[in-house]
Amino acid sequence: MPKKDKSYSSPKLLTAAPPDSETSWRKPPPKLGKTVLDDLGRGDLGRSIEADIQDIYNFYLDDATRDRLKEVHPVTRVGYITFWVMKNAIFRMNPARRLMLIFTVFLFLYGLGGSASSMAIAFLGILFILFLELKDKLLAQDELAAGRVVQEALIPHESPRLDGWDVFLYTRPANDVGGDLVDYQAFDDGRIAFALGDVAGKGLGAALYMAKLQSAMRALAPSLHSPTQVVVDINEIARRDGLRDRFVSLVYMFVDPDSKVVRLSNAGHLPPIVLSDEGPRRLARGGVAVGLMDDPGYVEHEIPLDPGDTLIVYSDGVSEARNEDGDFFTEERLMTLLTRLTNLDAGIIGNRILGYLDVFVGDARQTDDLSLIVLRRKPDAEASRRDTDQT
Repeated sequence: MPKKDKSYSSPKLLTAAPPDSETSWRKPPPKLGKTVLDDLGRGDLGRSIEADIQDIYNFYLDDATRDRLKEVHPVTRVGYITFWVMKNAIFRMNPARRLMLIFTVFLFLYGLGGSASSMAIAFLGILFILFLELKDKLLAQDELAAGRVVQEALIPHESPRLDGWDVFLYTRPANDVGGDLVDYQAFDDGRIAFALGDVAGKGLGAALYMAKLQSAMRALAPSLHSPTQVVVDINEIARRDGLRDRFVSLVYMFVDPDSKVVRLSNAGHLPPIVLSDEGPRRLARGGVAVGLMDDPGYVEHEIPLDPGDTLIVYSDGVSEARNEDGDFFTEERLMTLLTRLTNLDAGIIGNRILGYLDVFVGDARQTDDLSLIVLRRKPDAEASRRDTDQT
């Protein structure tokens, strides 16, 4: 498996590309012999095959089926798994390919009786179906890569410069495109709005839905002076134009460089964390996620931050990241880590969280989009010194 990109920095808003996101299949291929030798020499070949098998198991079998299979004897479980995977894979094909596959299977079984020609035709038929499925995947991969280029263009690539504040922004999709949003918007009066959102689901559908809401937020926010009103208006748009099976958890914040307070509205998202000299503490849980109901009654919170305090907003891609054993990172691990990050710059805090998370996950594949916003109010001495340096 390709290693994760672990190079982070601030103030860049990094969007680490997931594995296999480039359309390298369109480039002239190298020699087959050299490619095979390179494949055999890979040190992670065994782990990659194991991960592929686990992906097939998770993709073709639902939770209920996997729970039932746990009660089956290990010797017969392999047969059941093979049957259910093949059955579900056949049902996911289009009718023509499904009929071709069934026909080639009958030809193969007939060839076992001694007909070499039938087995040869069956082999060529299966190979033909495989090439068709591979063609569809490569075309979809090309379209997703193009979609990722568009999504990256919608995301700001520099963290904002805000007097008296230290800012770190980061997002990393689980697939070629993601349903998380990390964004900011500067206004003429000096305020800056920050948004971290998470659409239910992953992939292209979630990314398109988030792009729609991002454009709506950017259009609405300049004329509004309350983060809650922005969330209320976004909820109305989601209820009017959105899909009933789509909802978005969202934290929307206003930060004024002359204020010691962060004003935010939380719509169904994980509670942000305030890190101070007394350690980390979770804020109150927010209201209903955007798109679930009319008039949800969102509440605005004013979060006072003393010099040196830090506000951390994150998606569930942090707390629900899994390692190779299937264990979650959990909010408790995050809180424990934050106790060791007091009085550090926002960029250092963000990098430490991401680095610790990658060590925990190891070679396991990323299962959810990961996003992070770290806002730290600079200590008075530090802010004065930096302002003098800039002058």
